[in-house]
Amino acid sequence: MVQQKIIIDLEKISGSLSAGCAACGRKFSLGETAVLACGSWEGGPRYIHENEAVFERKTSRYLEQRCYDSLRPK
Repeated sequence: MVQQKIIIDLEKISGSLSAGCAACGRKFSLGETAVLACGSWEGGPRYIHENEAVFERKTSRYLEQRCYDSLRPK
């Protein structure tokens, strides 16, 4: 099972998350919290900085903030 929330460690920085955050483009730092979120990018959910995401209680998943805002009624 894939975890929805992780703490960034050296293994993750140098491995699967080396490209950085899909939401803001910044690199991850040691000790930061990342969440598995859906967003406007291709390829399904990705880990992004927790402050770039919104937890949607109805579906029990994280959404990228801009994606969440675009889905809300105006």
